[in-house]
Amino acid sequence: MDSKTPLMFPKWSNRATVGVVLGIVFVPAYVGLLLAYGAHPTTLYVGYAPEQPVPYSHAQHVGKLGLDCRYCHFTVEKSAVAAIPPTEVCMNCHTAILPNTAKLGEVRRSHVEGTPIRWVKVHDLPDYAYFHHAAHVNAGVGCSECHGPVQQMAVVQTVQPLSMAWCLDCHRNPESRLRPRDQVTNMEWRPPEDSAARAALGRSLRDKYHVNPNTDCATCHR
Repeated sequence: MDSKTPLMFPKWSNRATVGVVLGIVFVPAYVGLLLAYGAHPTTLYVGYAPEQPVPYSHAQHVGKLGLDCRYCHFTVEKSAVAAIPPTEVCMNCHTAILPNTAKLGEVRRSHVEGTPIRWVKVHDLPDYAYFHHAAHVNAGVGCSECHGPVQQMAVVQTVQPLSMAWCLDCHRNPESRLRPRDQVTNMEWRPPEDSAARAALGRSLRDKYHVNPNTDCATCHR
C-alpha cells in the first residue's frame, strides 16, 4: 500500500481490536460465573448442606430418639447464640452408647486431646445482620420456622432464604409463626388446620407474649 494512501481505520484501532476480542471472550465468562455464584446454595442459603467433621444425624437423635433441641443447644433460651455443644455433651451418652464406632473417631479424639470439633456453620448470617435466638424463642417462634424439619434431616441443610425480605415479612406478620412457648422445640407441633382458628391462636399468642417486632433498620443492623 502506498504511504500516501489514506488509512481506513486510525492506528489506535489496532489496540482497540485486542480489547474488543478480549471483551467478547471474558465478559460472557464473567457474567456466567457471576450468575452461577449468585445461584449457588452457599449464596442463596436454601439447600446449603456442608459436610461436617462428624456425621451427626438429627433424624436419628431428634426424630427417632426424641432428643430435645435444648440438650445440645442449651443457650438458645437465654442467649443470642444457640450454643454448639462441646464434646463432653456428646460423650455424656457415647461413653456408654456405641463408644467404639468408627463414626465417633473424631469425637473420641476431641475428648482425649481436649480440642474442639471443627463444626461447619450451616445458618451463617452476614456480620452486619444481628439475630438474637432467645428473643425469638421466648416470643413463641418455633425452631422449625427457620431451621425446617431438622428431625427428618440426616444432614442439616438450610430451607429458608434468611434474606432481609424474608425476615421483614415475619416481623410485619408474626402471628402465623407463633406457637405456645412450651411447644417451641417440639418439631412435630402443628397449628390448627382451620385458618380462622390458626389466626385466632396467632393473635392470642401475640398479645399474651407481647410480640411487637420492630421493622426499623437498627433492629437488625446495629
